[in-house]
Amino acid sequence: MTGRLPALLASLGRRLPSDRLVDLQRHLHQAENPDSPLLDRWSASHPAAGLAVQLTTLRTAWRDEAPQLSGEALALALATAAEAEKEMAPPAELVVSGPTSPAIPVRLTSGIAVDVIRSARASLLIASFAAYGIPEIVTELRAAAERNVRIDLLLERTTASARAFGPLGEHVRIWHRAASDDRTSLHAKVIAADRHTALLGSANLTGRGLSRNVEIGVILRDSGAVGRLVDHMRWLTGPDGLLHRA
Repeated sequence: MTGRLPALLASLGRRLPSDRLVDLQRHLHQAENPDSPLLDRWSASHPAAGLAVQLTTLRTAWRDEAPQLSGEALALALATAAEAEKEMAPPAELVVSGPTSPAIPVRLTSGIAVDVIRSARASLLIASFAAYGIPEIVTELRAAAERNVRIDLLLERTTASARAFGPLGEHVRIWHRAASDDRTSLHAKVIAADRHTALLGSANLTGRGLSRNVEIGVILRDSGAVGRLVDHMRWLTGPDGLLHRA
């Protein structure tokens, strides 16, 4: 295969969780060509941000670059790309706040949070239960906005965490659960850069959480896992999710 098709197959293989990937391969096996309605039905039954566009782009490249290939051939290529990605996925890296020990090499949460924000080129998705006392993070977010990074902040309404980001004004989009929803709280702590890197852990976006409290986290650089995490968080801000624009 030449052109865009190999890269598009690899990208799709990285994005899809194993069950969806197997289901797509099954539909491809039965598809005679890129215009098969089987692929339309698969796309309609798997709503996720940007997934339909990604599949449409793949089908267009298939039609333009390799119409002689069967759906079965693409299914095999997709499976091969996914297996190769599994073998290449980097391990999770431990992150801590508070005191470190000689037990295992770790990095401090405050430094990692800045690194992840700086690595974003298109989007940042950040979730935190509490947020205050983080001027360095606010400065980094301002710099990200200045390089045209889209920034979405998913914040717990009851902790007034949005106040920490007030200086950023319209450079960020803030999301809360509805005021009438007292059944849940937004307790996740995530910083995700594009679809390639994510910091997950127990630390809130507070000065103490990022530096002094005893907190544990991991940094993921597996684009497949990070992409699925981002898709889930984006779903929370979608029509069927529980978060609404503040």
